[in-house]
Amino acid sequence: MNRPEPFTLTVDDDPTVSALWLQPPGPRCTYAFAHGAGAGMQHAFMEALSQALFDQSVATLRYQFPYMERGSKRPDAPALAQATVRAAVAAARDRLPGAPLFAGGKSFGGRMTSQAQATAPMPGVRGLVFVGFPLHPAGKPGIERAGHLADVKVPMLFLQGTRDELADLALLRGVVQGLGNKATLHLEDDADHAFHVRARSGRSDAQVVQALAEAIAAWTQVQAPDARRE
Repeated sequence: MNRPEPFTLTVDDDPTVSALWLQPPGPRCTYAFAHGAGAGMQHAFMEALSQALFDQSVATLRYQFPYMERGSKRPDAPALAQATVRAAVAAARDRLPGAPLFAGGKSFGGRMTSQAQATAPMPGVRGLVFVGFPLHPAGKPGIERAGHLADVKVPMLFLQGTRDELADLALLRGVVQGLGNKATLHLEDDADHAFHVRARSGRSDAQVVQALAEAIAAWTQVQAPDARRE
């Protein structure tokens, strides 16, 4: 396993949060990768996908939201969460100023990233990558959470499991289609919101993570075909 470099981020001159930087040899691009609502940046899935992206020559910057840093279970208010996203994206840009920059995250982290981008575009961000976009609460199908996506002007990649209880597939397809050529949907058959697959699917969770990393790498290459390795 490749060891990430730990460091800290300052958010709006107030909270300080932990972050992890993992840079492969000759990185093609950088991905600012936010965690989900219930687990922090060191969750096994976050670690596994970051390592798989390392093998695809994608550098990752993982980071904590302030509530997770404090050990709280209640997510931060959107304004603070979005400020944290901005601080992390700026740090990722500074780490590899010559590399194409992408941002997003798992579930809540991806949604906070898209809200930040919709409110005020983040400098240098070429696209957003959602790892399980939380379209609605479990058991309450709806598309209200997707309303702001129309204000995002950069390309978006939605990585989603076909059994995701937070994203009714028919509704999600409609949202993606409504965004036109800005949005791409990548589906992982039988995967749930945590990208876990059942044994009868014939695949393992590790194979799903590998497929996600390959999909991200391929999509970012399309968005930044002129990328040069550092």
